[in-house]
Amino acid sequence: MAKLKVAVFISSRGSNMQSLVRACSDPEFPAEIVSVLSNNPEAAGLKFAAEHSIATRVIDHRDFASRAEFEAEINRYLETVKVDLICLAGFMRLLTADFVNRWRDRILNIHPSLLPAFKGLHVHERAIESGARFTGCTVHYVRPEMDDGPIIAQAVVPILQDDTPDALAARILEQEHRLYPLALRLVASKRVKIHGSRVLIENGAEESAVLINPPLDIS
Repeated sequence: MAKLKVAVFISSRGSNMQSLVRACSDPEFPAEIVSVLSNNPEAAGLKFAAEHSIATRVIDHRDFASRAEFEAEINRYLETVKVDLICLAGFMRLLTADFVNRWRDRILNIHPSLLPAFKGLHVHERAIESGARFTGCTVHYVRPEMDDGPIIAQAVVPILQDDTPDALAARILEQEHRLYPLALRLVASKRVKIHGSRVLIENGAEESAVLINPPLDIS
């Protein structure tokens, strides 16, 4: 079966991009990263991608008069590299409804909370201040609304009594690096089916009380 061709969008170091690159280095992984794209020419993740022989492209939003022109240039580039799927990995630009709808069900994002809780920014501060006992991270399909779309996978992280936003963020990031490759593998192997606002996993293992759902060893 042909591998799914993926473009990863970053704006900075792209640590989640790096976890995807490492996962795709396995010859048995069902996806390949064909490009890493950034709106920031200084993004540290571009160097990592180049060192791993992955094509990189900078499309600086500041070079365009409008968001529509910026996204039109992104679309032109993606067509040249024949991308099947986009993975957002710390891409700090809001995408228009036109762009998202053009790529409907072909854009994934990772968010550092258990969606639908704590959408938007300052997620870790808000989670701690809320008194919640748990938070985590979510990989989901992207919809035009911010941090919205069918959820593919989530990982749970406890909030400790003496947590700071930075400490909590670091523990969540560890789970993000496990969760995003899992979600991409499920999508690339065509086991993810969208039913309305829900995602169902075909041939999934029995669900249980696990910290990552679906579990990492799903078969």
